[in-house]
Amino acid sequence: MTFHDKVVQVQSTLKAPKNQRNNFGKYNYRSCEDILEAVKPLLRDVGLTLMITDEIKEVGSLVFVEARAVLFDSEGRIETTAQAGVDPNRKGMDIAQSFGSSSSYARKYALNGLFLIDDTKDADATNSHSDSRKWLNKGSAEFTKAQSFIQGGGSISDIEKKYKLSAEVKGLLA
Repeated sequence: MTFHDKVVQVQSTLKAPKNQRNNFGKYNYRSCEDILEAVKPLLRDVGLTLMITDEIKEVGSLVFVEARAVLFDSEGRIETTAQAGVDPNRKGMDIAQSFGSSSSYARKYALNGLFLIDDTKDADATNSHSDSRKWLNKGSAEFTKAQSFIQGGGSISDIEKKYKLSAEVKGLLA
């Protein structure tokens, strides 16, 4: 079996079900670990090796993880990459968890590309728990009320419960 034949065999037979559940958003999804669990026996059967690596990169002030998934044997090699931003101030996570979460996300999408997994109906595409707050625009009547509220001792966090704030608007209110 040629390298190409092996890759086609794995890509066409891989079944990576969405075994994870997000109860808040009410959707199922697959994780990086789910994909790896499903693909390892197929790789063993055809004699292919998979290697995944991460690299931390920075463009301007944006820090992100770039995951590289490489599939190879002695005759050939293919690879894909995917990126995920890192938010070091992500609520409920310490810095290591934030990087780990971004790594898992990037790895999952690198594997999706490598194994032709279509995630168009995955959590990221069907996520319906959107933020229903309106944006607070500078110069609007609501902005003027928010300014008065802050001047009267109110907090920005209370305003953020009702409105989405851009960095500019937040700075003008502070």
